[in-house]
Amino acid sequence: MEPTRDCPLFGGAFSAILPTGAIDVSDLRPVPDNQEVFCHPVTDQSLTVELLELQAHVQGEAAARYHFEDVGGVQGARAVHVESVQPLSLENLSLRGCCQEAWVLSGKQQVAKENQQVAKEVTLHQALLRLPQYQTDLLLTFSQPP
Repeated sequence: MEPTRDCPLFGGAFSAILPTGAIDVSDLRPVPDNQEVFCHPVTDQSLTVELLELQAHVQGEAAARYHFEDVGGVQGARAVHVESVQPLSLENLSLRGCCQEAWVLSGKQQVAKENQQVAKEVTLHQALLRLPQYQTDLLLTFSQPP
């Protein structure tokens, strides 16, 4: 197993345990203030942690699908396919006291990298934690390239 490190997020508001070799993408290119993005130098896997405005107009499983499709739209995905959506047990979360509901979604998106014409199928695993008292949807996206 790869060694890990505690990595502060959003100025230390909370933290994540990441592999020691994880690269902070903001050291390579601009990253929006509402995101923390990390990539693995060998596997090309990435993890994005996003603080988003609460989408109160969608509830339950539909909220997880909404954010998955939104990520696909932002990335210019040519196709999106949801494979599964399941509720995440709140009692296993550190944020259980303020998380109203949580979902885990797995799916695939066909995405072309920056200057490439050919789209590759990428597997995404997303966790959505809904924090209505903060008007926030916390979205974690793990990207697993082919």
